[in-house]
Amino acid sequence: MSKPAPITTIQKNFCTTREAADLLGMSVGTVQLWVESGMLQAWKTTGGHRRVLRDSVDALLQRRAPAPLAPIAPIEASPLRVLVVEDDVHLLRLYQAHLAAWPMRPEVKFIDNAIAALMEIGKRRPDLLITDLNMAGMDGFSMLRVLRQTPEMLLCKIVAVSGLDALEIEQRGGVPSGVEVLPKPIPFQRLLAIATALDHPVNAVSA
Repeated sequence: MSKPAPITTIQKNFCTTREAADLLGMSVGTVQLWVESGMLQAWKTTGGHRRVLRDSVDALLQRRAPAPLAPIAPIEASPLRVLVVEDDVHLLRLYQAHLAAWPMRPEVKFIDNAIAALMEIGKRRPDLLITDLNMAGMDGFSMLRVLRQTPEMLLCKIVAVSGLDALEIEQRGGVPSGVEVLPKPIPFQRLLAIATALDHPVNAVSA
């Protein structure tokens, strides 16, 4: 008597938006936005349902954020969350030194690339996003265009700190409305004023 043929498990090379969201730890809405922006490769079935290529999900999963530079431990619980996106490690350390002295003791995370930043934002929206514009890979311009299509990010203050001048920024497509652009060297006093206004919106005075 012949033995039955072994059962072969077929590995799908695609997943639904819900499955992709579960794998990435994001909302379905964020996954759909990333599909529309081209960050995830997908197609639509004849019934109008999105199917996401598993390879593109795995590629994003491999782009994890680097280990943070000595995290700032808040003295007391604070609602102010700050995300700094900068690919120059020396500037990241400069940010770390200055933000550690901010009186409201914010919860700060440092990330060195836009893809990892988008993944972090998809999991937890910051109150203040400070980002460079000219970065390797996905630059700050592309990241900001994706974020401005995310309804939740309308509640986030976004500041771009860049060494590019106004003409260069315009030639590269500009930044979305509502994004404040500051020059380098990093104007830490202005950043502190912005953070103070977010932490104390009624009593804050603009600098």
